[in-house]
Amino acid sequence: AERSWRMRIETIGNAVLYHGDALEILSKLDIGSVQSCVTSPPYWGLRDYGVDGQAGLENTPEEYIDKMVNIFRLVRNILNDNGTLWLNLGDSYSGSGKGGNPEAGKQSTNKGSQSVGVLYGKTEESARQAAVTNVSRKLCAGSGIAPKQLLGIPWRVALALQADGWYLRSDIIWAKPNPMPESVMDRPTRAHEYIFLFSKSPRYYYDAGAIKEPMSKDEQSANGANKRDVWTVATQPYSGAHFATFPTKLIEPCILAGSRVGDVILDPFMGSGTSGEVALQHGRKFVGVELNEKYIDELAIPRIDQAQKQGRLFA
Repeated sequence: AERSWRMRIETIGNAVLYHGDALEILSKLDIGSVQSCVTSPPYWGLRDYGVDGQAGLENTPEEYIDKMVNIFRLVRNILNDNGTLWLNLGDSYSGSGKGGNPEAGKQSTNKGSQSVGVLYGKTEESARQAAVTNVSRKLCAGSGIAPKQLLGIPWRVALALQADGWYLRSDIIWAKPNPMPESVMDRPTRAHEYIFLFSKSPRYYYDAGAIKEPMSKDEQSANGANKRDVWTVATQPYSGAHFATFPTKLIEPCILAGSRVGDVILDPFMGSGTSGEVALQHGRKFVGVELNEKYIDELAIPRIDQAQKQGRLFA
């Protein structure tokens, strides 16, 4: 088949990495070829990754939600009938020209990430001004939403996906013991994000035993309790990454519960390749899609290559 000029494919053992637009690449993958999708799309209005066509810079939340629905409709098509989607999303505030976190006057990011200005080689005040100019001022000014509003993006996306045919099975709270500090005095500091568990069908593969919790912190036996829906995981900076990355401990339960050894894990917003790293370390196969070629070359490929050496190998 003829490939788009934007598409590039790298195969590293049991991992296949695609450079290109998620909508285009997902439409070309085989139906039923993936067991589970574990991903975190760019959040709306928070960060400019410097690549044309990126998600998160749509003019309104509604446009962003529509794009998410279209992308995950394709994900559903390529999932096995008993497959699952684990979707991590953080929320956004409407701004007044002061960045993703309008009250603080700067862009809101997870601990370990950097603002858009740093991506373009700027530092300190020039980086802050670049973040203000390139992201939130442009988007929030045209959104028609009054400033200082929590937008509820994660739940808007979740309900839209449910309306599109997904089974919404759980809203998991990612509680952060080390959240990004915020200079706000008129609301609590945000210290959580959501992971939504969706399934393609009412009956789906889920290995509860693989992620059981001890009955007490001193108990290490196999007889544990069913995992709860509040996961306390510290944010985890990754050397070299200029954006917020998944903590590996956050992804492990998703992959262990949602797949078996040898199954294929998909991440259509691969970024630095954390999902792929964890999948390969636990004997799964991996398919990743990323629009920013620099992230593939400088971040994802080295991590995937190292994880491939650590994990179990399959023909």
